[in-house]
Amino acid sequence: MVEHDALSATREAYDAAAPTYARLFRDTLRDSPLDRAMLGAFAEAVRASGDGQVADLGCGPGHVTAHLDELGLTAFGVDASPAMIELARQAYPDLRFDEGSMAALDIADGAVGGVLSRWSIIHTPPDELPVVLKEFHRVLAPGGHLLVGFWASDDPSHPTQVFDHAVAPAYRWSPDHLAAMLRASGLAEVARMVREPQPTDRRQFQEIHLLARKA
Repeated sequence: MVEHDALSATREAYDAAAPTYARLFRDTLRDSPLDRAMLGAFAEAVRASGDGQVADLGCGPGHVTAHLDELGLTAFGVDASPAMIELARQAYPDLRFDEGSMAALDIADGAVGGVLSRWSIIHTPPDELPVVLKEFHRVLAPGGHLLVGFWASDDPSHPTQVFDHAVAPAYRWSPDHLAAMLRASGLAEVARMVREPQPTDRRQFQEIHLLARKA
């Protein structure tokens, strides 16, 4: 099965890279005011919907989950990599971190007010992404919010574009196409942030943050 093979390969690659990844990305939010602003807007939207519980899907070493906790949300992390989950538990022992797949979440229907997916869908094969988006919709409470981050493709006429990721095979997405996929999954776009690449960025891709709401 394609999804299973892709998930297994991604899990193994991130297990091997976990210590290096944690060291390189632990403090990235400190130097990313626009990312912090978008996470802050997401946190306010979740609180306004009446439920401060958030699932950080593809949480990696847990630094963003911890940031959500600092913003006053009841945040927990989920990642397919056991090594990443172990590092997150060591770094943030007061927070919850679970091993799991975004395509089959061990979360009850409508159980969370927010879902965060920062650069975690990029390793999902395009044919499998609708299953993941349906899971996002399923676990969100009515009125709950999703914030998804990804890199944009260069040509909007192509929904996806493969790129050379350092850890595992990955895909860029047309923002409009992904927004349409969210709508098809019952998640209406509320806002988007487009960050242009800076000269010092290793990848010269647009960064996209899409905020969507479940009806």
